Amino acid sequence: MKLHLNTNQNHSMSVIKLKKYVLPALLGLSVLLMPHAASAASGTSRKLNKHAKSVTTPVAWGASRGVVFMGIGGTLPSPYRTIPDGAAVFGIGVGDPVKNVGIQVGITSLDLSEWKEYALGFKLHKRLSETSAIAVGGKHIMLTEGGDADPSYYAVYSKGFPGESDVHFSIGVGNGRYSDKSPADFYSGKGRHGTYVFGNVSYEVFDACNVIVDWNGLNLNAGIGKTFTVFNMPVSTIVGLADLTDYSGDRIRLVVGVGTAFKL
Repeated sequence: MKLHLNTNQNHSMSVIKLKKYVLPALLGLSVLLMPHAASAASGTSRKLNKHAKSVTTPVAWGASRGVVFMGIGGTLPSPYRTIPDGAAVFGIGVGDPVKNVGIQVGITSLDLSEWKEYALGFKLHKRLSETSAIAVGGKHIMLTEGGDADPSYYAVYSKGFPGESDVHFSIGVGNGRYSDKSPADFYSGKGRHGTYVFGNVSYEVFDACNVIVDWNGLNLNAGIGKTFTVFNMPVSTIVGLADLTDYSGDRIRLVVGVGTAFKL
């Protein structure tokens, strides 16, 4: 069955429910920027590729030791719609992932036009070595009324391979946005569920610039992550293309994000 967004019934369904799937992707983009900026701010490991390593999927690295992070991400267009959408995040990392566990907590605005919908995200992360880490986390835990995003929980392992051009990968499993397709996908004949498994690979092509490919459980995405230093603060940026296959979504989308971090 095809989805006809011009009909009243399906249009209402898409507008009401698509945020559940659009905004998690945005949040994945914006939140992912912060740990990389946070790593640069706290100087966690000289051997690790600290730049953006993913477009829409989690990594096991996170903010800790009093690092504050913030950022914004957006997509154009939204899946099955013609308008852009965006999300913003602000949070802090505490604890010590080397000695015990790092705890990253962030608050996300899911509606940049009215700033009335907010969700909580968290990550517990542990350094296994200078180049590897594990983490468990959750996203989209609604703090206000009106949000359509269901909680998503995940576990992820990340590993870096330092060298002349640092290679880094992550592999993980999750539910929610890593497993459930949108109603629009279902009515377009693309099924209800994704793979539950996600992953990403990044390669530093030159200083502070990564080429990234990731699979978020629902589709393939690719982008470029670049870190700049502005007034002695790291600014992490991502520009990418999402939904590169027909497995979900209705077209290829542009995704962008920018974030920064500083240590208290």
